[in-house]
Amino acid sequence: MRWPIFILSAFAAVGAAGFAANAQTPGTLKTRLLPALADPGHPDTPAKQLFGRKRAGAKMRPQAIGFYSRGCLAGGQRVEMDGKAWQVMRPSRNRNWGHPELVKVVKRIAIKARREGQWPGLLIGDLSQPRGGPMLTGHASHQIGLDADIWFTPMPSHKQSRKEREFRSATNMVRRDRRDIDRRVWTNGHVHLVRIAAQQPEVQRILVNAAIKKALCRYRGKDRSWLSKVRPYWGHNYHFHLRIFCPNGSPQCRRQASVPKGDGCGRTLAWWFTDRVLNPPPRKKPRRKRKPITMAGLPGMCQAVLQAPSN
Repeated sequence: MRWPIFILSAFAAVGAAGFAANAQTPGTLKTRLLPALADPGHPDTPAKQLFGRKRAGAKMRPQAIGFYSRGCLAGGQRVEMDGKAWQVMRPSRNRNWGHPELVKVVKRIAIKARREGQWPGLLIGDLSQPRGGPMLTGHASHQIGLDADIWFTPMPSHKQSRKEREFRSATNMVRRDRRDIDRRVWTNGHVHLVRIAAQQPEVQRILVNAAIKKALCRYRGKDRSWLSKVRPYWGHNYHFHLRIFCPNGSPQCRRQASVPKGDGCGRTLAWWFTDRVLNPPPRKKPRRKRKPITMAGLPGMCQAVLQAPSN
């Protein structure tokens, strides 16, 4: 079955600095096309308004351009809605695009985890927009086609309907006090899945809730080297965020600093469970609203990505 592509005018944005979109935010069954911009070439036009209106990838050689939170994607590849071991969620978002290298890694993780018998398949959340770039809502990153959100909810045994994909809720893996995982829903299969993902050589880091990192630190296998890639971050209690290194053939991709050495299960992790982190005092002044990124704030090549014909 082929799924239509939709552009949504709004999604809820949550998480620190808008870094993580809420896996609970429902999609839609209705087509909501955004109106044409009055003056798309105006220098003050937010880049998200331009990239958010592109419904297909740029017909160019695949390249990740810029940094994960400030860039764009040329030659993006779309993840099929259904595969041997995955199903795409929230198809109305049209965010199941990525650099071919990311698509390859996500599929490999899905097939390997299922073949080894401890995970039935992936529910794939947001990757990037067809041409990357800033998103209309949510995610400060996911801009260059090298980030993917994988739900902690296992794939069901049946092929989900469009309605299920748009409205099904993800599972919260974290206890209400936020100090550990919820043992009613967390399983060894979750550990197995994150370990497989982290062991892929292309993976640069994986972001999870600190309580999930704490649970992973209890892993007793001989090889614990993969734990260094798993980093605690706000939110991420419904899904894990997978990020790969800048791929070959992307000279304008700006790499992120390497993860620290060690398993990350010591003092750094303990900080996440201090009272000032779990229960911070209310802010005296509201946060300043950041101005949206314009095309001038993105790498110059992103203009060519916007103007390229569709693939």
